[in-house]
Amino acid sequence: MRQLTANELRKAFIDFFVSKGHKRISGASLIPENDPTVLFTTAGMHPLVPYILGAEHPQGKRLTDYQKCIRTGDIDSVGDPHHLTFFEMLGNWSLGDYFKDEAIAYSFEFLTEVLGIDKDKLFVTIFKGDDEVPFDDVAKKAWMSHGIPEEHIYPKGREDNWWGPAGETGPCGPDSEMFIDTGRPACGPECGPGCKCGKYFEIWNDVFMGYRKEADGTYVEMARKCVDTGMGIERTVAILEGKKSVYETEVFQPIIREIEKLSGKKYGEEEETDKSIRIISDHVRTSVFILGDEKGVAPSNVGQGYILRRLIRRAVRHGKKLGIEGSFLPGLSNVVLELYGEPYPELLEHVDFIKEELGKEEAKFSETLVKGEREFEKMLPNLMKGQSRVISGRLAFKLYDTYGFPIELTEELATENGFSVDKEGFEEAFRKHQELSRSGAEQQFKGGLADHSEQTTALHTATHLLHAALRKVLGTHVGQKGSNITAERLRFDFTHPSPMTKEEIKEVEDLVNQWIAADYPVTVETMTLDEARANGAIAFFESKYGEKVTVYTIGNVSKEVCGGPHVTHTGDMGHFHILKEQSSSAGIRRIKAVLEK
Repeated sequence: MRQLTANELRKAFIDFFVSKGHKRISGASLIPENDPTVLFTTAGMHPLVPYILGAEHPQGKRLTDYQKCIRTGDIDSVGDPHHLTFFEMLGNWSLGDYFKDEAIAYSFEFLTEVLGIDKDKLFVTIFKGDDEVPFDDVAKKAWMSHGIPEEHIYPKGREDNWWGPAGETGPCGPDSEMFIDTGRPACGPECGPGCKCGKYFEIWNDVFMGYRKEADGTYVEMARKCVDTGMGIERTVAILEGKKSVYETEVFQPIIREIEKLSGKKYGEEEETDKSIRIISDHVRTSVFILGDEKGVAPSNVGQGYILRRLIRRAVRHGKKLGIEGSFLPGLSNVVLELYGEPYPELLEHVDFIKEELGKEEAKFSETLVKGEREFEKMLPNLMKGQSRVISGRLAFKLYDTYGFPIELTEELATENGFSVDKEGFEEAFRKHQELSRSGAEQQFKGGLADHSEQTTALHTATHLLHAALRKVLGTHVGQKGSNITAERLRFDFTHPSPMTKEEIKEVEDLVNQWIAADYPVTVETMTLDEARANGAIAFFESKYGEKVTVYTIGNVSKEVCGGPHVTHTGDMGHFHILKEQSSSAGIRRIKAVLEK
């Protein structure tokens, strides 16, 4: 088995699939475009959804890339040896080209010949079939044709080996997951791939989107079948290096060594210390990527900014637990920038913003801790009047949830004043909070397929007109910083230093409606990014040199690089109305608007 660094693995994967006729495409922003189902890009396939749904990709039918991803449903689980919030995903796609046989052949060849994994240690799972879709005999035969014995192939049900659809209807299909036998003893006779004991380590997943689920619940086989694969860089590096945890690999060790210097503590000697070090390592890495993204956001109380604030504050709290004094995250971010500046150059372009926001949020949280202490002092007189010398879990959780006050500090203050804390009651309140958060997260993070209905298509087109109108009224400094579209409304974030006046809002609204009434045609062309810019197209992202993009032109008022979808002409879009203009974060304004029929 070859031992590869993350940089070497990225290169090996991309080179392999380019040699198989795939075009390398640039990874997308962490902030999804026009997708109300997720806060962050959660998988490599996420930015490719329009093309999986049938749009023609400007680079062709065979694609490969590496994608930065964030999943936040289990932030509170980070601290164990395995969970991460940020991770990198390697992927290759077939958009109506090859299917199961070729995808499995590529996977097998890369695992055994490029990575040097012994095929005798390779185990796979496939879909076992049910009343709606038959057993995946094609995948089984494909694996066996490459020498994988039948006893290494495990048929499993939908909960393990089926992907999608993300909503009620849409593309979906069986998948085949690949596992490496680590050599650890089996936990029992039922032990196999997917078992939680850690004997089998998942390394890759091939998803075969060959079905479409209809509104009546039936599954129809599609003529245009797609393949989507995903290989996590951190997990794969851990396997190749023979490590039990991603935190033991070269991806995290430089960050951990710096935390050891700052704290005077040693990783690997005491579990509570290790947990805090892992939390800081993961959270600072994720925070740097959110801040350093091409659509980077600042800490706030909503959306992506709220997740960022949680990550930074949790890292600061664990820094204090380790005895780190003063501001430390801006300095620690240097290690992350050194590790990732080459594959993600956008991070180096936003160094000042990254460090400034980390420092500001650390300072704010220090103030929050002071406020929490004051709140405790306010509660104390009433507590002293009572018979009990136990602070309820509900009250301790209120300090945590409302003021961000850590339970450990509540316990310290309680002890100083002759009280104890109902830790079990706190944990119960915390568990209920987690369950509510997870159920909300499942709604928000349920797969990444945006609604491409007639309404959202019109609203997406309206964001282009809105962008053009803002630049005409406010100036060409205006640039899109993000958008979010549901079937009911659009939300558009843009750079501008001050609130818009009522007159400016009215002028923008009137311009958009004037352009809609003009019934402009919406045309699309494929060209390189350099050609697009030479033709006057706006593009707020970087792309690999020579990479092809799609450019949407609306009459003579808007020309932007975009992935779609769009209406064919503006006349039937409806009446554009701005509901609200407000601040999103420092230097970023937000407009919410609707199209009224």
